[in-house]
Amino acid sequence: MDVAIVYESLFGNTRTIAEAIADGVKEANPAARVALLPVGDAKADQVREAGLLIVGGPTHMRGMTSGVTRRKGLEAEENTAKGKGREFRPEPGAEGPGVRDWFQALPKAPSGTLAAAFDTRAGFKLAGGAAKGIARRLRSHGYKLAVPPEGFIITDTEGPLREGEPDRARAWGADLMRQPVHS
Repeated sequence: MDVAIVYESLFGNTRTIAEAIADGVKEANPAARVALLPVGDAKADQVREAGLLIVGGPTHMRGMTSGVTRRKGLEAEENTAKGKGREFRPEPGAEGPGVRDWFQALPKAPSGTLAAAFDTRAGFKLAGGAAKGIARRLRSHGYKLAVPPEGFIITDTEGPLREGEPDRARAWGADLMRQPVHS
């Protein structure tokens, strides 16, 4: 099975989760061909060939990032880093398009194509999450969700991830491959 994992990452946390999901997919199905794609590199033909599309991104203002929230978030974190005498190190491509922008060019999925959505988010009750919005957009593009959307917790804007979250992501990826439709 071909699996495409498309992710947006500003500070590396969502990339770490995407990598852990990929590891879980490969553990559960060593024959799976997994393409791990930063959102700026994800092309429609790569995604169209996948039997399972997994999409994830960070949470901003209780939902998916937009160009404005991404830009403002990066500026705020840069100012915070400077104020604390820290180096500011966003992910390569963090200033580029995000998942919300990427969906605009995503064609309709072939009938029966499976998908899953995840996000990284703060660990408090009203933090919201991007995964539900990602799942909604996947469904509107004709994808069938294999599992409910999932959130992975960060401890601060730039991270780190809460202890155990990469392991949980790896298990989630493996569980995706164990769904009855993958048998």
